[in-house]
Amino acid sequence: MPRLIKKYFKAKEFRKRGYSLKEISTRLGVSKSTVSTWMRDIEISEQGMKRIDRRKQIGRIKSSRTKRIKREKKVAQLRKEARAFLRDIPMGKKYLRLLCALLFCCEGTKDTRGGIAFINSDPYLVKTFVALLRKCFDIDEKRFRVTLHLHEYHSVKKQILFWSEFTEIPPSQFIKPYQKPHTGKRLRENYPGCASIRYYDSKLAQKLLILAQEFLQKYNKGV
Repeated sequence: MPRLIKKYFKAKEFRKRGYSLKEISTRLGVSKSTVSTWMRDIEISEQGMKRIDRRKQIGRIKSSRTKRIKREKKVAQLRKEARAFLRDIPMGKKYLRLLCALLFCCEGTKDTRGGIAFINSDPYLVKTFVALLRKCFDIDEKRFRVTLHLHEYHSVKKQILFWSEFTEIPPSQFIKPYQKPHTGKRLRENYPGCASIRYYDSKLAQKLLILAQEFLQKYNKGV
């Protein structure tokens, strides 16, 4: 009994100094429920409250890190599965042409009279679309034109060079960009603006759109 009383007073001291019930239970080898009963009327010191706040903050950081690691592992596994899936797909010209048509149907203009117009802010999506056009069709490079939609804080020269490198379209084929006035909202870090890719061939634009429409109709019969 004297030993338990000793632990009781020791527990009170720990609690006043801001130790958690779990910490006290572990340190003294007493059940958490017992410690909880002992601590009902204990007033924690100011220093103890600071310690509790610090430990809560550490706990939140650890929890956030654990969640981030779990997310990263999940994404890594999904990427591994996606790469394995893609390895089994024969990337023939017909398949790539269909991908090109579907991308155009999703992100391109539906009025094909002026040719192909494809706009997006994702550099890799734009690059992929342009690359598919080049790979699947007999393209006249001189027919490409690019208009950038930028914010006031963008450097026009820098963004033209950035998009030119991604699309492999010379800066000389970039039209004067449209710059939106600054609204006062926070700047979007690493935002490259939108690139509107135009390829002046109405026949090819119609061909892509109809191919995508026919594909969608084929796989949506009866829906």
